[in-house]
Amino acid sequence: KKEVLYNTNHHGHHHQTMKNNNSNNSHSKQQQDLKQQETSPTNSHITSLDSRFNQTLRNVQGLLKGRSFPGKVLITRRSDPPDGAILGSPVASRSPSEIDSPPDKHMDDPNEDEVHINKPNASTSGNKLKPSMSNPEDRSKEAPRFVMGARATDTARLMKFTKVLGGTTVILDKLRELAWSGVPPYLRPNVWRLLLGYAPPNSDRREGVLRRKRIEYFDCVAQYYDISDNERTDEEITMLRQIAVDCPRTVPDVTFFQQAAVQKSLERILYTWAIRHPASGYVQGINDLATPFLVVFLSEHLEGNPAKISDVEADCYWCLSKLLDGMQDHYTFAQPGIQRLVFKLKELVRRIDEPVAKHIDEQGLEFLQFAFRWFNCLLIREIPFHLVTRLWDTYLAEGDALPDFLVYIFASFLLTWSDKLLKLDFQEMVMFLQHLPTNNWSHQELEMVLSRAFMWHTMFDSCPNHLAT
Repeated sequence: KKEVLYNTNHHGHHHQTMKNNNSNNSHSKQQQDLKQQETSPTNSHITSLDSRFNQTLRNVQGLLKGRSFPGKVLITRRSDPPDGAILGSPVASRSPSEIDSPPDKHMDDPNEDEVHINKPNASTSGNKLKPSMSNPEDRSKEAPRFVMGARATDTARLMKFTKVLGGTTVILDKLRELAWSGVPPYLRPNVWRLLLGYAPPNSDRREGVLRRKRIEYFDCVAQYYDISDNERTDEEITMLRQIAVDCPRTVPDVTFFQQAAVQKSLERILYTWAIRHPASGYVQGINDLATPFLVVFLSEHLEGNPAKISDVEADCYWCLSKLLDGMQDHYTFAQPGIQRLVFKLKELVRRIDEPVAKHIDEQGLEFLQFAFRWFNCLLIREIPFHLVTRLWDTYLAEGDALPDFLVYIFASFLLTWSDKLLKLDFQEMVMFLQHLPTNNWSHQELEMVLSRAFMWHTMFDSCPNHLAT
């Protein structure tokens, strides 16, 4: 049953078993079937699904090319030289860690213009902002259709973002739908503030609200942080010292976070948040959750925005607060929210790929041993940092539904290595899951993880009993 081709008409249509040993004929027939399914009137109901599902459907169709699904999708690493140019939006930028990381690699499939996995607007923002306008001469001449298709898609998406953001009142549902597949770097600060509810949708009120909230933050800093230890309780002193120890350890492979000023900002943010949220206080891992906000809001300052550098810190504090408001029981005593989601993850993996779930269980490995950190730090420690802001576009677009959707993302992430896991014993599996081979990941691998997660969520969310607690 592992060799089951997931038919794109999964709503009510049958699955086909791949029995033909003639791989060439079978591969050709599957491509023809996919095209017929896209155009056939009998499948017109697909177009009625929301745009994210249709985009996901095209992503999966383009990358699977007849591979078994779900749970057995193989991502082929490209060994050919990468293109010298990265498809750029009007203001393309790179994150602090992206300077030394490999550029995105494009699949040179003739149908690539229809598969928008490497979205040019999903690149990240950081403290090293370099214009990277597209140069047609630098592009691969073997895939001109992909370049044209990607440019058209990028332009169309930019126009949609501009239209949604340009109104007197931003319609958040439309913004979430757009942001789910990635936000152009130069729009990301404003989009994130809106998605988190920190900035109001009404443009007339926005500037005044942000100004008041920034003043409020620094009033809190003066009240709680800028005081002597004589005015703190023993618990507060201990907490502040723990934060001071953790800040230098935060994203240690990114130079940006090793700067003294950045660490001091992070320390103020975390301590102020912990004092104002006594039910949880500071929990190790929250320091990681502040880092995407620092990078994104600092990029706005470095682009020449007249905003003060202090606004970066205030915005980071309020957005971190908004994010954690939706998952408060993840960081209270014994972290029950995370334990509940780890249980759901185990059940979901069992439903999607029973052999892997059974093997993990037979080896005596508990999901809590490796997945706890995933939920605690939202995968920031598991993937290259230059992919984090793209991942967080999807996180923030999910809004209040994020905790439950994390289960699907992490199931997809784990099952990326399903075949590998089946060959490992307990000790090997522990070591592998603690040091996953994601260093060379590009946006393609991340988009595939998100595509599978959305597909499985669409398939299983209407059958909640499989995740009953």
